[in-house]
Amino acid sequence: MLTARDIMNSAVESVSVDTSLKELAKKFVETRYSNMPVVDSNGRLVGIISETDLIEYQRPLHIPTVMTLFDGVFALGSEKKFKEEVDRVTATRVGDLYQKNPVTCAADTPVNELAGLMSKHKVHLLPVMDGEQMIGVVARLDLIRVMEN
Repeated sequence: MLTARDIMNSAVESVSVDTSLKELAKKFVETRYSNMPVVDSNGRLVGIISETDLIEYQRPLHIPTVMTLFDGVFALGSEKKFKEEVDRVTATRVGDLYQKNPVTCAADTPVNELAGLMSKHKVHLLPVMDGEQMIGVVARLDLIRVMEN
């Protein structure tokens, strides 16, 4: 049975939390990858950034609706959600946008389980871990390639 180790790409393209969004966009275009692992200053995996995250960054800011009642002004919607929206549109680096707590797998994870993880968590990239160290990645296309053989 094939495992993550058999189909993973061990030449991992990653970005750091300090990578600018302009550099990220350039890297997406140059590599033609749609997702990349995000690493901290020590090279440890901290998350995943996707083209979708970058596109969401460009979405216009949604200003909450307000209503007045007895001379008071009340915002409809949560302050937390509005703060997240402001943080998104003011982002300048990967660390402002990436998805934390990535779904990962071990090198000996069978291919059918990889497919299950991707489907269940709606992810397109699984970092392959050996303890705390990322040793490769499996993308959806890697799973599709297995199907054609």
